Amino acid sequence: MNPAAIGTADIQESLSRGESILVFQVSRERTYIWAIPDEGKTAFAAATIGQAEIADTVALLRAALEPIANTLDDIPEFDVVAAHGLYEKLLKPVEAGWKSAKNLLVVANGPLAQLPLSLLPTAPVNHSPDKGLLFANYRDVPWLARTHAVTILPSVASLKALRGTMVADTNRHPFVGFGDPYFSLRQASAAEKEEPIQVASADLRGTPIKLRSKPQTRKVDSADLALLPRLPNTRTEITSIANALGADPAQDVFLGREASEGQVKTMDLSPYKVIAFATHGLVPGDLNGLTQPALAMSSPQASGDKDNDGLLTMGEILGLKLNADWAVLSACNTASADGKGAEAVSGLGRAFFYAGTRALLVSNWPVHSAATTELTTELFSRQAANDNLSRAEALRQTRVHLIDEAGFKDNQGRTVFSYAHPIFWAPFTVVGDGGGGRAPSW
Repeated sequence: MNPAAIGTADIQESLSRGESILVFQVSRERTYIWAIPDEGKTAFAAATIGQAEIADTVALLRAALEPIANTLDDIPEFDVVAAHGLYEKLLKPVEAGWKSAKNLLVVANGPLAQLPLSLLPTAPVNHSPDKGLLFANYRDVPWLARTHAVTILPSVASLKALRGTMVADTNRHPFVGFGDPYFSLRQASAAEKEEPIQVASADLRGTPIKLRSKPQTRKVDSADLALLPRLPNTRTEITSIANALGADPAQDVFLGREASEGQVKTMDLSPYKVIAFATHGLVPGDLNGLTQPALAMSSPQASGDKDNDGLLTMGEILGLKLNADWAVLSACNTASADGKGAEAVSGLGRAFFYAGTRALLVSNWPVHSAATTELTTELFSRQAANDNLSRAEALRQTRVHLIDEAGFKDNQGRTVFSYAHPIFWAPFTVVGDGGGGRAPSW
């Protein structure tokens, strides 16, 4: 929870071959950057870019990643020139310390913590307009994601602490997942009457685009669980991951009424390698009486779980006994632009690490459900197929797959648009220990 500080020698001892750690300290007028490779000299730079300028640039870039969008045409262009400018100022000066590595471990503070570095272009970009498939022009951008896997660390000291918590690998189950909780009886009743959504491919730019909703409770005087928007498309995501990992949906998938706080707290979760929560991540002030970060589960009225309040809090997560390679926090918007989401990943992340999780997979903005299902399914399929593939590298390969090959298909199987825009492929980040394959020897 509060690991002791470590020096450069200790850091390099904790790094695996092919890893480098990047540390950013953003101050009012400058940003100090250290790049520490697994061996050799540390690269250091003091960039003449301060907190205000970085915050403005991050806000500009995130405007294209969490827009108010009803159709494809509402999704703004991602400013690749501004993104490359950030690379030139922050990463290029210390390239000697990280360029030859394959895996980057990143410790950042302030506004830099709200932007995945994987979406920074590593070279100047002459971005051309769409000529064919919508958004396919982003396939020509030299994203950092093409060359380097990136993992976020809560602190420098957490690297050694996380890798020191490795426990014996028992005969574990592949997956358990909780999704689409009902936050009210009204949502539960409506779920029984839903009809499948039909998607046509005509008028591409006018095609409706559905991004997962996020809580808007801070704008009301009194907020309870029933005000949270339901996330019905997370059903497909959870069941797809279960199928990709060979789990038993009847035994290991809990949806709707079954995605309850009581279900989580009464289960023995220690035998599971991957644990997924596809629901809202909340911070103090989001709901009445909420004083710590929490995951929103089905309401007691909908689930019949009268002994709990429907909120799996940080304190309750601390009490779980886990032995998980991954905890997936999907739809949590854990690095939202207002900084509030960072509180959720900080508190919930520490709790999951303390409970026995090596890494988190967290979403940074309201995601596109179909793209997210493809991303998570592809990621865990790759890990299931390759014992030696690290978590961060599996995510990097999956991102490249979405950029170069994947796209949204209509009901006739025709590709409507490409997933190459970073709004689709960049929302998820690995936090914690991004190393280790599917069956590491701990």
